[in-house]
Amino acid sequence: MTKRVVVTGMGTVNSIGLDVATTWNNAIHGVSGIGPITYFDSSDLNVHIACEIKDFDPSQTISTRLARRTDLFEQYALAATHEALQQSGLEVDEGNAERVAVVISTAVGGLISLEDAFDILAHSGARRLSPFVIPKFMPNGASGMVAIETGAKGPCYSLASACASGADSIGHAWLLLKAGIADAVIAGGSEATVCKIGIGTFDRVGALSRRNDPPFFTPSPFDANRDGLVMGEGSGIIVLETLEHVEQRGADVLAELIGYAATTDAYHITAPSVEGEGGAAAIRGAMASAGLNPEEIDYINAHGTGTLLNDTAETHAIKKALGEHAHRVPISSTKSVTGHMMGATGALEGIFCVQAIRENIIPPTIHLHDPDPECDLDYVPLEAREHNVHVAVSNAFGFGGHNAVLAFREFSG
Repeated sequence: MTKRVVVTGMGTVNSIGLDVATTWNNAIHGVSGIGPITYFDSSDLNVHIACEIKDFDPSQTISTRLARRTDLFEQYALAATHEALQQSGLEVDEGNAERVAVVISTAVGGLISLEDAFDILAHSGARRLSPFVIPKFMPNGASGMVAIETGAKGPCYSLASACASGADSIGHAWLLLKAGIADAVIAGGSEATVCKIGIGTFDRVGALSRRNDPPFFTPSPFDANRDGLVMGEGSGIIVLETLEHVEQRGADVLAELIGYAATTDAYHITAPSVEGEGGAAAIRGAMASAGLNPEEIDYINAHGTGTLLNDTAETHAIKKALGEHAHRVPISSTKSVTGHMMGATGALEGIFCVQAIRENIIPPTIHLHDPDPECDLDYVPLEAREHNVHVAVSNAFGFGGHNAVLAFREFSG
């Protein structure tokens, strides 16, 4: 597999921005998306905070009719895809449709629509259920809707690897392109889980922060006082193409995707392997596929959820994979500003890696005031840092022991 794979477009909607430019500006200035839950009454729950998206208007990219027939996670994916394709300039037509693939994933699917359907079933009976419930909650709904709206007719599917789903989607896009199965892929993740069942169940498993009172100093990855993640939502979409295809159509290149690897801890259904062996193997695998030495990595966007187990395990994983360079490379968790977007978060963090390469700025890990002694690497606390970034690595780890790692490099023709 010798084809080079490049990024030509990016799009996002999330709690700190409805496009890439706004999102990046807020990330590097440490603007947090956290606030009180407004989507529903959370008074009977332990958690009253989330990173909700404000002022999202699906009619900016899709019809009102389609908005009624789609779940929020599908609408987020459609909006992010619209931005990514605009930047890319990729046009799907009869001549290339079968060479354009779509791989957009979710950890959960249309949870809000499923919750609404349960409520209707309990109070009004099965006859009142909408025929659109299935396409609203099925995990491949975002991929399917994007393919329909764009006309892409190549491979189209959704992966389910928990919080690694978005990164795995981009990795699978890389594999499709390297293998010559497609010339372009619309890839990423989308999630909308800020609802009662989403908040309630993730809290019951012990994953969520309960620091409900302002000022909100959570999530606080790698901090000694961290107490869990904060639920976020949104979508991150990247347009990937073979370099040959880009050169043929004369498009601009944002960065090159040079490596990907995925592993499984095979340890526990929710907890990461304590010493980070699976994560370390994924980092080493991504470096091997990219032909990188540890010293060539200039930045790592950490999974960094703010949970006690994850942050410690990830620190061990980075040390095992990078050796002494682990103590020299800047690392940050952008979940500290966006919250944890579940299946979408790995895709957005891939976008942050590309932006770091393009602008030579590393976004900060906000709320990191009192570093955990066990998390003793350079986690770029509180403020962004100017730094030459030629190679950036993104870690995405998920429930079930899923580990996915992407490696991006500054493009040179």
